[in-house]
Amino acid sequence: MEVQRNTYLNKLLNRMHNGMIKVITGIRRSGKSYLLLTLFRNHLRASGITDDHILVMEFDRIENRQYRDPYILLDYLKKQITDKDEYYILLDEVQMLQSFEEVLNSLMRESNLDIYVTGSNSKFLSKDVLTEFRGRGDEVHIFPLSFQEFMQIYDGDVYHGWAEYMMYGGLPLAVTMKKDEQKVQYLKSLFRETYIKDIVERNKIEKQKELEDLLNVLSSSIGGLTNPLKIADTFKSRLHSSISNNTISKYIDYLKEAFVISEAQRYDVKGRKYIGSPVKYYFEDVGLRNALLDFRQVEETHLMENIIYNELRMRGYNVDVGNVKQRYIDKASSSKLTKHLEIDFVANLGSKRFYIQSAFQMPDAEKIKQEKASLLAVKDSFKKIIIVKDVIKPFQDEDGILTIGLFDFLQNSNSLEW
Repeated sequence: MEVQRNTYLNKLLNRMHNGMIKVITGIRRSGKSYLLLTLFRNHLRASGITDDHILVMEFDRIENRQYRDPYILLDYLKKQITDKDEYYILLDEVQMLQSFEEVLNSLMRESNLDIYVTGSNSKFLSKDVLTEFRGRGDEVHIFPLSFQEFMQIYDGDVYHGWAEYMMYGGLPLAVTMKKDEQKVQYLKSLFRETYIKDIVERNKIEKQKELEDLLNVLSSSIGGLTNPLKIADTFKSRLHSSISNNTISKYIDYLKEAFVISEAQRYDVKGRKYIGSPVKYYFEDVGLRNALLDFRQVEETHLMENIIYNELRMRGYNVDVGNVKQRYIDKASSSKLTKHLEIDFVANLGSKRFYIQSAFQMPDAEKIKQEKASLLAVKDSFKKIIIVKDVIKPFQDEDGILTIGLFDFLQNSNSLEW
């Protein structure tokens, strides 16, 4: 059964003929090529566009190696464009094309071309490249399968589906594999032979072991506040390594550019400003994170938080970690003190904002009070939500805080509007 990734397909359809280069980004093996070359091309064909007006180039195929030369590619495309009708240019893994910025700008000068490209790293969306595009690059970022997409093809109930998704993630090929040992071998090999190798070669990293150690440190601390200095201390104490803060910062940037991890910054809710270091890092796919640790540290509370973070980003939200200052009087000294409360996620999309806590369980009044404390410290009118693993009927309490079950949240794209 094929997954209909309508969210991303609709994003492409809404951008057709907008005069910009549609750039599909995402981690390797997340489904970029399938979206562009299967789903989108099938839509074009169903709309009456003939194949001779859909020009496709897959740069990662060895038989297309010659077309990585910009002059050969441009000559080939010009020979295919024989009339003034609309042509659709679909370029897969465009970062493998030499001088791709200049090639794309050259193609954009032709009024009858609608251009779509995919790429597996964000370097071609850097400031220099965006300047070269003169503001005409329009990004669509694709994630591995969401839990809702995963359940479209999973043969089982939601509880077993959650256990499977939490363990092996949402990379499409891993999801379709039948046996656990297949999934384990695939994910571990993919990380080692594709992601790490790609990052090392692209950035000319000489000490691969340091990069692998950093990945292990980050994967062991998802959901925890950290920074390069703290990580460097971990290297010294646990690994007896003297890796510098600057090197760690560079490696983290490389991992973000490859979409392996993403960064959630701390946001001072009352002060309405970003605080800076430390920050939180989450993995784009939890299956890859688990593979890094040989599937030994599968803590459901942390993985649930990572999956909620990814789900919010899939829905288009900018996601930060909330920080709320609360002043109180110390009973022993009668001194006025300040404590910092954390909100797991502050999700923003246009004029919308949601404050969200990820709570694996709330078995008693004390735990409920603890989870609500930071939300109650925020005095604005934006909705405040607690997501729990328990199966419950969504309800809003006397403080206006909405509590919903994890599966209701993940399987209903409008769940935050309850």
